[in-house]
Amino acid sequence: MSKYRDYPLSIHTIPPGIPFIVANEAAERFSYYGMRAILVVFMTQYLIDGNGQLAVMSEDQAKGYFHLFVSAVYFTPLLGALLADSILGKYRTIIVLSLVYCFGHFALALDETRSGLFAGQALIALGAGGIKPCVSAHVGDQFCAGNSHLLTRVYGWFYIAINVGAFISMLLTPWLLVNYGASVAFAVPGVLMLIATLIFWSGRYRYAHISPGGPGFFREVFSLHGLQILSRLFIIYLFVAVFWSLFDQTGSSWVLQAQKMDRDVLGYSVLPSQIQAANPLLILLLVPLFSTVIYPRLNRLFNLTALRKIAIGLFLAVFAFAVSSWIQIQIDSGNQPHIGWQFLAYLILTASEVMVSITCLEFSYTQAPRPMKSFIMAFFMLSVALGNLLTSLVNFFIQNEDGSSLLAGANYFVFFTGLMLTTACLFLFVIRYYKETLILQKEISELS
Repeated sequence: MSKYRDYPLSIHTIPPGIPFIVANEAAERFSYYGMRAILVVFMTQYLIDGNGQLAVMSEDQAKGYFHLFVSAVYFTPLLGALLADSILGKYRTIIVLSLVYCFGHFALALDETRSGLFAGQALIALGAGGIKPCVSAHVGDQFCAGNSHLLTRVYGWFYIAINVGAFISMLLTPWLLVNYGASVAFAVPGVLMLIATLIFWSGRYRYAHISPGGPGFFREVFSLHGLQILSRLFIIYLFVAVFWSLFDQTGSSWVLQAQKMDRDVLGYSVLPSQIQAANPLLILLLVPLFSTVIYPRLNRLFNLTALRKIAIGLFLAVFAFAVSSWIQIQIDSGNQPHIGWQFLAYLILTASEVMVSITCLEFSYTQAPRPMKSFIMAFFMLSVALGNLLTSLVNFFIQNEDGSSLLAGANYFVFFTGLMLTTACLFLFVIRYYKETLILQKEISELS
C-alpha cells in the first residue's frame, strides 16, 4: 500500500519531495563521477605498495579493472532492488546503503595501495549500485495519474542533476589529484556523498512512500506475467549492453587516448581526465535541444516510439567510435591530433546517450508492474554491468605475456565500432515485435 503525505497537489504541481531527490542526485553523482574520473590515472600513475613505493598497473590491466568495477556497480542494483521492493522499502534502503557508499570513498582516501583500492571499490560498488534503482524508481513513485504528464519533464531534470554533479567533479577531481594527491582527491567525493545522504534524509516527510511488497513481491516476480515482462525486457537490454560497453570507455580507453593528443585549448593544457567533463556539459545542452526541437521534428516524420529512439542512438554510437578509431589511426602514424577531434566524438556519443540512456530510464519504469518498479530499474542497470563486463573481459583477454596487446592501437577501437554496428542492425529486427505499455502507480493503459 502506498502512503502519500498530505500536500495539496494539482495536475500542474511537481510533487514536494522531488527537489530533495534531485539535489541528492546531483551531490551523489559528483561523488561517483569524481572518484571514477581519476581511477585509471590513479591505477597507472599513483598506486603504491605497502612500503610506499610505486606499484602501478599496465594500461590493459587498468582498463580491465576499471570496467570490472563499473560492472560490479551495476550488478549490485539487483540486491538494492530486492531489499527495497521486498523488505525495507526504497527510502530505508537508500539511507542504509548511502552510508556504506560513504565508507567506500574514505577507504580509497586513507589507503593508496591495492588493498585500499579494492576495499573502497567493493564498498562503493555495493553502496552506489544498491541505491541506483531505488532512487530512480523513487522519482516515479512520487507521481500518480493526475500529474503523470510531468514525469518526462522531471526525469529530464533528474538526468540534468546527474550531469551537473558529474561536470563539476570531472573538472575538479583530476585537478585535486595533480595538485594535492590521491588522498584529497578521493576524500572530496566522500564528503559530497555524505552531503547527498543528509539532503535525502532531510526530505523524509515530503516523500510518497511505497511500502515493500514482502512475499507478494517474489510471487509477482516469479509469476508467469512477471517472467514474461523480464524476458521481453532482457532481450532489449542485451542490445543496450553493447552501447554501455562502448560508452563507459570514456573513463578508460578515451582517457588513455587523450594522453597522446594535443590538449592545448586557448593556452590552457587540459588534463586527460578532465576531457570527460565534455559529456555532462553536452548533456546539459542536448537534453533540452532534443526534447524541444529534435524529437518534435522527428515525430512529424514518423511515430518516434521509445524503442525507435534507442535504435537511432545505437547507430550514433557507431559514428562516435568511428571518430575515435580515426583519432587512434592518426596517433599510430606518429601524428598528434588536437583534442577537438575527441570532443567531436563526445558530441556524437552524448547525443547517442540522450536517445538511449534517458529513454531506457523512463521506458524501464513505465514497462514495470507496480510491485516491481525498483527491480526492473535494477534489471535495466544490469545492461550496464554486462556491457562493462564485456569490455573488461576483452581487455584481460587481449593481454599477451610479453606485455603487448592482441588489439593494439587503432585495432582496439575498430573492433568495438564493428561490434556496435552489428548490434544496431540486429536491434532493428527485434523492435518490430515489441509492444510498449504504460504502467504507473495507479493506472495502466496500452499505447498504440
